[in-house]
Amino acid sequence: MHNFIIGIDTGGTFTDAVLLDKWDGTILATAKTPTTHYRLSEGITTALGEILRLHPAAAQQSGAVCVSSTLATNSVVENKGARVAVLVIGYVKHFKLPVRSIAYVDGGHTIDGSEEQPLDLDTLVELLADLKNEVDAYGVCAAMAMKNPTHELVAEKAIAMVDPKPVFCSHRISQQAGMQGRAATVALHARLMPVMSDFVDGVQRAMGEHGLQCPLLIVGGNGSALAAERVVGEAALTVASGPACSARFGAQQGAADCLVVDVGGTTTDIALIGDGRPQLAAEGCRIGDWLTHVEAIDMHTGGIGGDSHVHLDSHSALHLGPGRVTPLALTGQLPSPGDWLGAEDCSRLILVRSEAVDALPANQLGKLLGSANWLTPAAIRAHTGLGGIPLDRQLEELAKKEMITTSGFTPTDALHVLGKLSFGDPAAAIAGAEILGKAAGLSGRDFARKVLELAEEAIENLVLGYLARRFWGDGFGVFLAGRAAHPALGVEFTLRLPLVGIGAAARALLPGVAARLKTTVSFPRYGEVGNAVGAALIGLAVNRPPP
Repeated sequence: MHNFIIGIDTGGTFTDAVLLDKWDGTILATAKTPTTHYRLSEGITTALGEILRLHPAAAQQSGAVCVSSTLATNSVVENKGARVAVLVIGYVKHFKLPVRSIAYVDGGHTIDGSEEQPLDLDTLVELLADLKNEVDAYGVCAAMAMKNPTHELVAEKAIAMVDPKPVFCSHRISQQAGMQGRAATVALHARLMPVMSDFVDGVQRAMGEHGLQCPLLIVGGNGSALAAERVVGEAALTVASGPACSARFGAQQGAADCLVVDVGGTTTDIALIGDGRPQLAAEGCRIGDWLTHVEAIDMHTGGIGGDSHVHLDSHSALHLGPGRVTPLALTGQLPSPGDWLGAEDCSRLILVRSEAVDALPANQLGKLLGSANWLTPAAIRAHTGLGGIPLDRQLEELAKKEMITTSGFTPTDALHVLGKLSFGDPAAAIAGAEILGKAAGLSGRDFARKVLELAEEAIENLVLGYLARRFWGDGFGVFLAGRAAHPALGVEFTLRLPLVGIGAAARALLPGVAARLKTTVSFPRYGEVGNAVGAALIGLAVNRPPP
C-alpha cells in the first residue's frame, strides 16, 4: 500500500524535504538541511532521514520520490557546467551563445529537406582537432535538421571517431525553426548533462541508504514529472524545475492572479499565476542569456539571493552578485575577517576542503593552496602572479571538483547583523559588516541596511523586467534597468498583482519589495519549503489515488 509521496528540493543553499499524505494531501513532516555541493547525497540523505525518523513507515509505503532542483538553473546563472562547443552547419547569420566555442561549417538542408550544400567534413575534422582538448561535450545544430537530420547524424559519427565525448543533436531535442534557439537548446543539454547525472546519482544513493525503492521522478521546467533516466540525457528539461514547483505551490494559495516570488540562496525566481494556474512561456524557456526551445513555465530567474556576493570596488562602491559565496555566518572555522576581508580581490576567501588537500593539482596554484589552506584572490596574485580570468578559470575548475569553497559577505550576513536571522555565527557577519562598512564610510549596521536595500532593489527590478518583457517586449527592459540613475526622469511603478513569497529569505526581503511596488505580499504556511511541497504535489498528480 502506497500512502505517501516524498517531495525534495535541492537548492543552491538548502535541501528541503516534505512528506505528503497521499490520501488527504496534508503535510506530515518537513526538513531543511544545508545543500552539500561536494557530495549531494549527504544533504539529501540527511533531509530524508529527518522525515523518515518521524514517519518510519514511509520508507516502505511511499509511491514516489519527486525531486525539484535549482541546480540546473543555478549552473546557468553562475556560468558552471560542462565546457561545450556548438557546431552550426549551414549558411546562417552568426550569433553568440555563452559556450566555450561556436564553429560554423558548410552544409545544411532546405525547408523541403533537400540538401542545400554538401557537409564540409574536412573543415569539421580540422575543427575537432583544435576543440577536443578544450571541451567536455558537443552540440550539433544543422539548418533545417528537423526536416532532414542527415548532416547532424554524419557530424555525430565524425565526432565519435575523433573525440568520443557526449554529442547532442538538435533534431532529437527541438522540432522548432530558429537556429539560435535550437543551438542554445542543444548546448544547454550538453552543458548540464554532468550536473544532472551527478544529481540523479546522489538522489538514488540517498534513497538506497534509507531503503526507498519507489520510483524517482524529477520535475521538469513545464511542471511535469519526468523519469530520472530521461533527465540525464535531456538535462535542460530540468531548467526551471525549481520555479515550476514554486508556481505549483503558489497557485494553490488562493489568489487567482498573482506573482510567486521565490527568494533562494543563489537566485530569485518569479512566476506568473493566471486564473489559478501557472502560465507556460510562449516561445520557450529563457534563463539569463539563454533563450531556448525548452518548454517551461513563464518565469524569470535572476542571480540575486540570500547568498549573493557583496563586494566593494576600488572606489568603495557597493555591488551585489551575481556570483554566490558561502555567507561568513555559515562558513564554519572561518579565519577572522579582520585578517583578510576588504575591497576588490580581498572580498572573498578561498578555502580548501580538508578532505581535498591531497587531491589538489600539482600546479602552482594547487601547491600554494595546499600549503596555505585559505587565501584571497589578492594574496594568490601576490604569490603567483595569477589574476583575472586565468585565475578565475582555475578556481572554477577546483570548485567544480568540490575541492574549494568560497566565503564572503552576503545579504544573509546582513540579516544576521540586523538581528533578523540567528543561526550560524552572527559574530562573523557583524565583523564583516564593520570592516566593509568602514571602507564605505558607514557603520556596520548601516552597511547591512544598504546591502538589504540593494537586494530589494534588485528583486524589484527583476519583477518589473519580467512583467515589462512579457507585456511590452524586450526594449523596455533596458530603460528599467537604468531608471534609478536616469538624469531627467524619476519613475515609479505600482504593481496590480499581489506577491506570494516563498523561500528561505523571502520573509526578510519581500516586504520591502512589496512596499516599493505598492502591493501586498503573503507568506503561506510551509513557504520556507514551498518548492519541496510543490514537488510532492506534482508527484501526487501522477500517483493520485482512485476516486
